[in-house]
Amino acid sequence: MSTTAPARFISFEGIDGSGKSTQARMLADTLRGAGHDVVLTREPGGSPGAEEIRRLVLEGDPDRWSAETEILLFTAARRDHLERTIRPALAAGKIVICDRFADSTRMYQGLRGAGLREQVDALHELMIGVEPDLTVLVDMDPDVGLARALGRNGTEERFETFGADLQARMRAGFLDLARTHPERIATVNGAQTVDAVAAEVLAVVEPRLI
Repeated sequence: MSTTAPARFISFEGIDGSGKSTQARMLADTLRGAGHDVVLTREPGGSPGAEEIRRLVLEGDPDRWSAETEILLFTAARRDHLERTIRPALAAGKIVICDRFADSTRMYQGLRGAGLREQVDALHELMIGVEPDLTVLVDMDPDVGLARALGRNGTEERFETFGADLQARMRAGFLDLARTHPERIATVNGAQTVDAVAAEVLAVVEPRLI
């Protein structure tokens, strides 16, 4: 993919507590203010069926599902999201900003056991078959991110409870993905102030909105 290809489908990735959800919302607001038609969505979720699956996988006991079962559940949610939200929005000429996409499954499930990453990629190719035009990776120290995430005191903390080791491995995995796919993934420094991160995100995105 050329680095000048228009970005209509933009995803945000990062470890828990990196601030990516805030940055996705801020970018959507900024682009709407500039006159763009924007759909802000999230994964897992983003469509009625996918939101039902979200409740299954993000709430409850950390050991509720095996990593293999989670791969199937997340892929099912992503397929419904793609069919019912993402593709229709793109077909209508809208910009889609998605808080997490397949890269998160590659990290959260793909790093939890031998051979799981290959399963994630194979199932993604079979059932999804698309990647975002541009992925913004909000990089954050894993200890800081985990403290932020656990401080939210929400009901969707299942993956946070896996602890700092998984967070550190996911951060390394995300950075490795960025090095492997520089044409798609741009890394921004999440340790800055919220407004400074937003400015860096906009500087990455604006040139791609041709």
